[in-house]
Amino acid sequence: MHEIIKPEHIAEVLATWGYLGIFICVFVGNLGVPVPEETVMLAAGFLAGRSILDLRMVYLVTIASAVSGDTCGFILGRTGGQRLLARLAANFSFARQRYDRLQIFFQTHGAKAVFMARFIAGVRFMAGPMAGAAGMPFLRFLGWNVLGAVIWCTLISTVGYLVGDELYHALRVAHLASLWVAVAVILFAAAFVFMWWRDRREPIVPPEP
Repeated sequence: MHEIIKPEHIAEVLATWGYLGIFICVFVGNLGVPVPEETVMLAAGFLAGRSILDLRMVYLVTIASAVSGDTCGFILGRTGGQRLLARLAANFSFARQRYDRLQIFFQTHGAKAVFMARFIAGVRFMAGPMAGAAGMPFLRFLGWNVLGAVIWCTLISTVGYLVGDELYHALRVAHLASLWVAVAVILFAAAFVFMWWRDRREPIVPPEP
């Protein structure tokens, strides 16, 4: 198991780079770069609790960077991903079926997916590109993207602000919680796929004459 990066180390970096460092870390993390975003926001809140940073500015910067990162992912999905999926759909029937299902999913459940992905580590950066590739309306995506970022960023930063010297313990709890959530999502998805596969394999019994 990889050792969790200690918040005090990141806090030293953020104390030097300030709000710019927070923005860059959270922004690239939302683009898929493996940056410990929760740790950065916890450390930023921790520094605000020690009056090194301003908590209101921490809220503003983390929300702006999270929204910007996901929006860039959406644009990449809309410009590159959508063309790629459309090209595959035009040439392969199986790709066309999946492309149609992806579009229907984001038209009916895309808002929930964009919002919930914000709180799941390892899934967060996928919401923007997938929503863009599926053709989800931008304003709808932006609204749920902002809502999720506001709740997620303020919650994590406030925890860092309040816990003080217990920051490392809080990080471990948050890390374990995100792992359990990810496991639950994977198990639910696997169960859904299994039930769908089982239903497809059941023979259709013709009615008795």
